[in-house]
Amino acid sequence: MTEQQARTVLIAGASIAGPALAWWLHHHGFTPVLVEKALAPRPGGHAIDVRGAALRIMRAMGLAEQAEAKRMRMKGVSEIDRDGVELWRSEEFTISGGSFSLDSIEILRDDLSRILVGGLPGDVEIIYGDSIAEYQETATGIDVTFASGKVRGFDLIVGADGLPSALRKLIFGSDEAWLRPFDVAVAPFTAPNTVGLADWQLTYKDGEEGCSVYTAPDNRTVRVNFSFPAKLAEVPADRAGQIELVRRRCAHMGWHVPELLEAMADARDFYLGSFAQVKMPHWTKGRAALVGDAAYCPSPYTGQGTSLAIVGGYVLAWELAQTPSDHAGAFARYEARMRPFVDENHAIADLTRDERLADPAYYTGVVEPALEKAKDAIELEGLA
Repeated sequence: MTEQQARTVLIAGASIAGPALAWWLHHHGFTPVLVEKALAPRPGGHAIDVRGAALRIMRAMGLAEQAEAKRMRMKGVSEIDRDGVELWRSEEFTISGGSFSLDSIEILRDDLSRILVGGLPGDVEIIYGDSIAEYQETATGIDVTFASGKVRGFDLIVGADGLPSALRKLIFGSDEAWLRPFDVAVAPFTAPNTVGLADWQLTYKDGEEGCSVYTAPDNRTVRVNFSFPAKLAEVPADRAGQIELVRRRCAHMGWHVPELLEAMADARDFYLGSFAQVKMPHWTKGRAALVGDAAYCPSPYTGQGTSLAIVGGYVLAWELAQTPSDHAGAFARYEARMRPFVDENHAIADLTRDERLADPAYYTGVVEPALEKAKDAIELEGLA
């Protein structure tokens, strides 16, 4: 067995970046192992987008058709007031998915995650209900102690465990220096479609609090997203505290918000998170690396987090495959190739946070051209 085929890589996180990286590592002859803290694949999440370079990667993996079959079917977006009166509408784009003229796939996060995990070869090991508690580098590899108490050895470890990455803290220490918070909390969850939407998105803002609602592809359920200003430290760690915070902040809102707040408590996929960017000078250290939101989360303001995760997984696997006995060189090339792409996509957040975003002309004239440039701002070697 060659050295390349014998290399083992432990990947923390099995949502988007993790399985994408695992697929390409396996393709190049490595042995990836995924560890996921959740007991099973995580439900819920935002509608997310696959565009440009990331979409080409999905096609090369043979998974784009499955994603197309699960894509969102929304035909437009409206902004309404507290009485449900429409203030403006567009049939050219949605807030979550962008312009319909772009070559992209908008899909629910959990649907895409299921496709990526389901597309993994059968011999890729996935460990659910466990996490990395600590690791120790040796002269030849890494000894990993799991939260379960098990100890195993690997050649490399990679954090693909999202914005609140626990592995990032183990590798690089406190998050304070790496996070650019936007001081906005968002609470997505699934609810019955009691508001009567069909292939449509609504957005409603009342003071500093907001609510967006859009249909799942079958129109039987909707994804609800409450948002409001909040510092990172203000978001409780426990579910009950999070639900109470959302209720307290959004109780004054009109339209269908009272019934949506009632549905929130029964949603098994509810969570409350914060909008932030991860901005780090390096994403690798020793035999450890970060990929996806753990390394360079651009925030939902860009709509490019998923694409960055898929592209990052591809590039990291490709570079490791070029020099399987020199991970340090591979890591350096990974960082150098991804940095301009990440910076280009991070910049979109400041455009979409502009108060002019509600003007369709601003979106099509400013945001859309920037997104078109950013989504393909990287050359992908080895991709047919």
